[in-house]
Amino acid sequence: MAFIVNAGAVGQRLVIPHWKKDKQWADRFMPEIKGILGLYLIGEAPYEEDATRNTDLIVLRMEAVRIGVRVRKTYYEKEYPYEFTIRTSRPSGAKTELTKMVEGWGQYFFYGFSDTAGQRLSSWCLLDMNKFRLWLNRHLFHNGGKMPGIAKSNGDKSSDFRAFNRNEIEKLHPGFIVGKLLPPKQTAGTT
Repeated sequence: MAFIVNAGAVGQRLVIPHWKKDKQWADRFMPEIKGILGLYLIGEAPYEEDATRNTDLIVLRMEAVRIGVRVRKTYYEKEYPYEFTIRTSRPSGAKTELTKMVEGWGQYFFYGFSDTAGQRLSSWCLLDMNKFRLWLNRHLFHNGGKMPGIAKSNGDKSSDFRAFNRNEIEKLHPGFIVGKLLPPKQTAGTT
């Protein structure tokens, strides 16, 4: 599916594929997301590093750290506060997030919800995808290959996805939720 927008000149129209429209909307949150990720992926250097190697901050890993990002609109947070979704198909047949994750790509997944104005994040969680893959493989093994989560489809038919409950995975694999910011209505005991 694509969206047609006026390109400015009379009669000219630009076709924007659905995924690009999704990405354009989500990209407005990237500066805020980068700041949040810095809190979890950059640490203060030990004294020796500071004193002898001109190092105040240190990235905790030397190789590339790949982070998937999904930002959803605020009304999904109200209805599905503990779920995170991963795309399982696109009409184009393009490789999806789930396929890439199963292949081992992405160490983390940042999943957030926008505020009602669509300008800032109202809540988010940072998930350890290595723990997700472990949970997923164990579930598939113990359940005859049956995929966990709830299969869903976007109303505009732009993609299918599966919804997973982050709290269920965290109970089985502590540390799956690396960090989170809860919306004001949720308390620590209900996450």
